[in-house]
Amino acid sequence: MSKVYGTYLPRFPWLGELTSWLSRPVYELLFKRGNLRSISSPQAEQIIQHIQSKVAAGGTAYVAGLGIAGHNAGSSLVEISQDRGIQFLCNNEEERYTGIKHFSGYPDLSLKEVQVVLRERGLTLDDVDAWTLSWDYLGISPFGLKHLMNQFPAGLQLLNPKSFPKWNFWSTGRRARTFSKYMSEKFDMKTRPTMLMMPHHENHASFSFAVSPFGRSPDPTLVIVLDGWGDRGSMSVYQANRDGFRQLYSNESLCDSLGCFYSLISSTQGGWTTLSSEGRYMGAVAWGDQDRLTNPYYRRLRQIFYFAEEGKIYINRSMTNWQNTGEVAPYTQALKDIIGEPIAADKMWNPDAVLNVADVQHSPITRQRVDIAAACQLVFEDGIFHIVDHYLRTTGATQLVMTGGTALNCLSNMHLLEKYDESWYEKNLGKTARLNLWVPPVPGDAGVTIGAAYSFAMRCGFSAGHSLDHAFYCGKGVATSEILEAINEDKDIGYEELGNVNLPGDLEAIADLMAYIISQDGVVGVYQGAAETGPRALGHRSILANPCNPETLENINRLVKFREPIRPLAPMVTREQAERFFELSPGAVSDDYNAYNYMVLTAMARPLAYSKVPAIIHKDGTARLQIVRQQTDPLIYAYLKAMGRRVGAEVSVNTSLNVGSPIVQFPVQALAAMKRAKALTTMVMVGETGETYLVWHRDATPPKDSGEQLQKWVAEYRSSQVISA
Repeated sequence: MSKVYGTYLPRFPWLGELTSWLSRPVYELLFKRGNLRSISSPQAEQIIQHIQSKVAAGGTAYVAGLGIAGHNAGSSLVEISQDRGIQFLCNNEEERYTGIKHFSGYPDLSLKEVQVVLRERGLTLDDVDAWTLSWDYLGISPFGLKHLMNQFPAGLQLLNPKSFPKWNFWSTGRRARTFSKYMSEKFDMKTRPTMLMMPHHENHASFSFAVSPFGRSPDPTLVIVLDGWGDRGSMSVYQANRDGFRQLYSNESLCDSLGCFYSLISSTQGGWTTLSSEGRYMGAVAWGDQDRLTNPYYRRLRQIFYFAEEGKIYINRSMTNWQNTGEVAPYTQALKDIIGEPIAADKMWNPDAVLNVADVQHSPITRQRVDIAAACQLVFEDGIFHIVDHYLRTTGATQLVMTGGTALNCLSNMHLLEKYDESWYEKNLGKTARLNLWVPPVPGDAGVTIGAAYSFAMRCGFSAGHSLDHAFYCGKGVATSEILEAINEDKDIGYEELGNVNLPGDLEAIADLMAYIISQDGVVGVYQGAAETGPRALGHRSILANPCNPETLENINRLVKFREPIRPLAPMVTREQAERFFELSPGAVSDDYNAYNYMVLTAMARPLAYSKVPAIIHKDGTARLQIVRQQTDPLIYAYLKAMGRRVGAEVSVNTSLNVGSPIVQFPVQALAAMKRAKALTTMVMVGETGETYLVWHRDATPPKDSGEQLQKWVAEYRSSQVISA
């Protein structure tokens, strides 16, 4: 029998509470001087009344959301009117403009894009009615001090900037306090804007619920926020319907966190820095032992949490040390005895430090490493089930929105739907029902900027005007002239014009040419329109490949993305053929399976998929699919229909258009990614008004022989005169 450990609460909670209480007035004064105000302040109430009066009089109000300190800087904008409610205009992620993943500086470039949206409406930044922030810095600063003193004196080690290198409690508030002045000067505003500090978890929850298929439902919806931590805790639970929104619970703890657990274990066992480790580790799970009875690490690792009554979770502080040191020395000896030593920070793959992606030597994949990954996933899912189970039983809800960074774990999302089916509801609640689940395309901190704007707009009494059906809200479509300028200035690139995708005949011909190239095992990048917001490429900044060739997986991982061989490839598929190849869950049926639009939910592959599209099936038989709709992406939909004619499946491999960088935003970034990806044959680039160009490498040195090969394929295609009807 494994040894049982158990220390589950802070050492000196009274000292933490006292420190937080004493520090709050000091921080309130400091933030007031920086023109930052709490949402409960008189200034916030005045702005709410102003917006309500303006909209009631038939006017249109604008609310901006900003991420200004902490990882994932960005800028967003919503429009509010009496007849249309809240309209989502943009959610611009600063990392796309700077090329630095999880950029933590001021959102200068993304805010310039907000200026463009306003200018189209004859407005300036001074015309924005409310400026909201993605964090309540007045909450997070005393919260950080509280945690430090909870663990006194060991917690003092958290003062080390290396403890949480991507989030520094002590410098974040200082940067936030100077932003209003900086912004007014940088953008030549008439006045210094008042910044409203919005609760972080409320931001996650508000946007995710409002744009979900349940946002206009009279029935109760549970909204569960689980992340690393917010400004009040690391777990929050809300109940909402079309008439209201209320919080049921916050754990008010930084370290009793499923998000921290998964992030730190995936990093220190996977060998990638945090925020870049979680998705990679999830990919490794499929190669490990996923059976709770036979996995050699699961039973002992399970002791890292105490699952208490009422859905509460506490970490076992006899096994963890991150509550005292963060990332510096996260394990106790007890944890080392179970899973081994943590990988040191200087031995990890860090995307911010990678210059030559092709030269990266990834750590070898061993049975031990993948079994630990699987055990970590199983423990993580135990925690999810413990929380969800309690709140389903106490509320009787059948609708659930999962959000916060942990909701990107698409495997646990699928298992939620499998567990809480009709039989569970009949047995435990005595009613005929099942769980219906939805996850937004931006559940992580890239979504709290737009979340802040939605949260404030909802506090003003408005609701979302529509549910989400796509994620193309990062920036704007790029002018044809900008694409041509980038192409003509790059002497390594050749190109030709294909036509205009806004013309039906041209659209079908361009889509059919793409399908032909891919049917010959070419690899095609797509650059069109506004970029996707969120971590998943969904057809506007994508790399497409042949799902029918089992060698596609190795080709993409080794010669296009330069990543570990265990990483899966995701499929995109038309709605018409989604159920032909995948077992879509009845718990995701809302709004015609809208939950499958964003690659946040896996599905089991059907037998036909194994024989027809093997490249997109992961080791465990799952696929993280995206359903493509004609009304939201005509080009990719037409391409998938052409794939049906060419290869017999309206399916394509889809991975993000990036190589060791964030998803690309500008044409020059797209061309740079294509040149780094040695086996990327060509790229289709679409201007804002539809003009479309085929571009390729001029270099004919293998494996960059795409120019010569592409010309051959294009000539063959045109001579065949096979144009889709």
